[in-house]
Amino acid sequence: MTRTVSQLFDLHGKTALVTGGSRGLGLQMAHALGEAGARIMLTSRKAADLEHAAAELQAAGIDARWIAADCAKEEEIRRLAEETLQRMGDVDILVNNAGAAWGAAAEDHPVEAWDKLMNLNVRGYFILSQHIAKRSMIARKYGRIINIASIAGLGGNPPEMQGTLAYNTSKGAVINFTRALGCEWGKYNITVNAICPGFFPSKMTQFTLDQMGEEKLAAHAPLQRLGDDEDLKGITLLFASDAGKHITGQWLAVDGGVSVITGG
Repeated sequence: MTRTVSQLFDLHGKTALVTGGSRGLGLQMAHALGEAGARIMLTSRKAADLEHAAAELQAAGIDARWIAADCAKEEEIRRLAEETLQRMGDVDILVNNAGAAWGAAAEDHPVEAWDKLMNLNVRGYFILSQHIAKRSMIARKYGRIINIASIAGLGGNPPEMQGTLAYNTSKGAVINFTRALGCEWGKYNITVNAICPGFFPSKMTQFTLDQMGEEKLAAHAPLQRLGDDEDLKGITLLFASDAGKHITGQWLAVDGGVSVITGG
């Protein structure tokens, strides 16, 4: 029987693991999934931040728990996957969002900082996806993986926003990781898609916001605005639910139109 739109987007009975979920875009996506009915497991490095975020979700009527873990370290990722499965049962939706940025001219970029970004922004996505898929998704022939990339992964930066070579490179890798994994795991009914946010105010972007100002940054976008606290909710729910069950290996920019400007 053909389902209604509300039935297709419904996530009751589903469980989601959201990395980097204690604030910013991760917490916004956790809200979206929880508001649609999913149970939520949040993770990030700091327990205090997670406790606050889980309380915020619970106050909204969402079943939310948390585990502190560093998704740049393989042993921490393994522990996260194991404990999540023990406490929550099967994971239906994995949101790979934990990430870091680093500002430095390419010729002076520290190798240690390059490795830090690659370990968290790319390697961590791979390891956690592998563990969750092998332990929970493949045998059940069901899974939704959402990788957070960035419009920075689509190319270089304008002159006034240089100095993020490693970040851009890592997010470009996330986009092709998404394509390749979507191709490989389609046979298991696991969809793998990426969201490429533009500029959203957050702790990670605060330095750029302070340096350039909100008005100047917004002026780069055809919609003349920055992202807000609900702009990722719709696409997250589409990729996580059966409304998006025939979409895999894709990326979508949520950037106010910045990425469609020639030379932008």
